[in-house]
Amino acid sequence: MPDQAVPDLEQIHSDVAEVLGLPVAELDADANLLDEGLDSVRVMSLIERWRAAGADVDLVDLVAEPTVTRWSEVVAGR
Repeated sequence: MPDQAVPDLEQIHSDVAEVLGLPVAELDADANLLDEGLDSVRVMSLIERWRAAGADVDLVDLVAEPTVTRWSEVVAGR
């Protein structure tokens, strides 16, 4: 899939806020998402969404540093 399909920071921030039921403005991109209430079921739903968009990510990559900022780097392959 083309790289432009991979979600960027803004999309990841929006997706995470959506599954947490929060407005994007209320979710700090550097907050620990597990502390914000994100559980493994929701993380897996995000992974499937991002894989469908062309990202190569897995659960281990994301739970190591559970912040929107770090996840955007992981999803982008950095």
